[in-house]
Amino acid sequence: MRIFRLYQINKVLLQHGLDELIPDRWMPWYARAMRRCIFWINNQYKDKTAGQRITLALQSLGPVFIKFGQMLSTRRDLLHPAIANELARLQDKVAPFPSDKAQDIIRQSLGITHLDELFSDFQVEPLASASIAQVHAATLRSNQKNVVVKVLRPDIRKTIEADMDLLFTLAQVLQKWLPDGKRLRPVEVVTEYQKTLVDELDLLRESANGIQLRRNFEGSDALYIPAIYSELCRHNVLVMERIYGIPVSNIDALLAQNTNMKLLAERGVEVFFTQVFRDSFFHADMHPGNIFVSPENPSQPKYIAIDFGIVGTLNKEDKRYLAENFVAFFNRDYRKVAQLHADSGWVPADTNIDEFEMAIRTVCEPIFQKPLADISFGNVLLQLFNTARRFNMVVQPQLVLLQKTLLYIEGLGRQLYPQLDLWKTAKPFLENWMQEQVGIKAMLNKVKSNLPYWSEKLPDMPDLLHDSMLQLKALPIQQRKEHQRLVDMQIQATRAAHYSIVGATFIIVAAILPIYDLPWGLTALSATVGVGCWMRSWRKGHREQQ
Repeated sequence: MRIFRLYQINKVLLQHGLDELIPDRWMPWYARAMRRCIFWINNQYKDKTAGQRITLALQSLGPVFIKFGQMLSTRRDLLHPAIANELARLQDKVAPFPSDKAQDIIRQSLGITHLDELFSDFQVEPLASASIAQVHAATLRSNQKNVVVKVLRPDIRKTIEADMDLLFTLAQVLQKWLPDGKRLRPVEVVTEYQKTLVDELDLLRESANGIQLRRNFEGSDALYIPAIYSELCRHNVLVMERIYGIPVSNIDALLAQNTNMKLLAERGVEVFFTQVFRDSFFHADMHPGNIFVSPENPSQPKYIAIDFGIVGTLNKEDKRYLAENFVAFFNRDYRKVAQLHADSGWVPADTNIDEFEMAIRTVCEPIFQKPLADISFGNVLLQLFNTARRFNMVVQPQLVLLQKTLLYIEGLGRQLYPQLDLWKTAKPFLENWMQEQVGIKAMLNKVKSNLPYWSEKLPDMPDLLHDSMLQLKALPIQQRKEHQRLVDMQIQATRAAHYSIVGATFIIVAAILPIYDLPWGLTALSATVGVGCWMRSWRKGHREQQ
């Protein structure tokens, strides 16, 4: 199965002529030789541009590859604009599956015979179609609210499982044979990625995520989350309030209505850090196809987010280390950044902190006080990879989703407002959050949250204190008894060993005596004494164990 899927992938790549896009100097001789051997597979899309061929190939290969294309589409600083524009089609313009099939799934899942039992209007043509599902516009019969109905692609799970199976195989090979295999931890990364994809296949989980995000940002000026009709949601169907916004990637439309682009970019940073550090629950699929801008108040723009299939969470330790790293980084305290990495176990404990600090300074210092437009992200990324390899920095699989989301946010910031000073925008937010976590206010909040538990246990405190004092008083006597018991056990063990040695000696003597012309009684006596000593040794050892 894995070999067949690998052949399919290679076939699709060759049919779309993607091998022709690789410069000859980058392709080793054996790769060129193998390509000539597969002479029966030719480029069938010679009339298409490079961007169109890449997009069609990723679309043919399925959701795992489409997700990769979606992420690449946000990195216009790394790709040619024509290729990035074509890849952007993967955000919501993937080829849809037949609408009659979608209607059958909705009827079966919701237990209805006809769609008009629930919807006074249902648009057959999908509004958008992505890698996992497609959405149809509809109007609820009960309240005439405009909604969208999201339907999972049929048999999508089989395709994803086949691709993940192949990725696991490749990850195992890389982890075993690459020099950096153990440090990069590809198997753990693929495991984390598989978990997020499997979660995305359950629309009931997505509905719960949407409800949680909506509650977190209730009344927010920066982000709006549409309402979820949970009573109409199933594992493969989701019904949600229809939103009307401008796609965040449509810069021309945003400029045409005089949107405050600077504030919009700053609010994007605010939304990201709020989700991560305040809520520890963040939208982890924030590509432009899932993010819109409300047209209601261009001077105070508000984001609208959809598609909550992939969310990320952080535990307290990771969140604290990340926040401290960010604050130290924004304050250019590279020594603290290096020390935090060592304390958290992200680099080996024996790392030379002075050298690590200098390496971080070399990468980060040139990009400070520069807007996003003046930062070569590709160059920074390359330097970070080299630094990670040099100091044997271990990949943290639990942070992969966060890193991917940060790439999306940074990519959106470049498109919306290239002059954005990311550091200046994020620093005050993180400093305030840190003060709330470690200051007097944080201590009072913790006391307040623990007060009900303490008040419940307070009446038991005198008894617990009395019992503890009695145990403390009896502790020296118990320690003396335990010490004497250990001494007795040691004496018993020593005696058992002695009897065992004596018994072995007599058994050996009993085995040797028949060689000489001696009475058999001596042999029997020696054997009897040896067995008796062994029995004595066993009893003492058994008594010791008891």
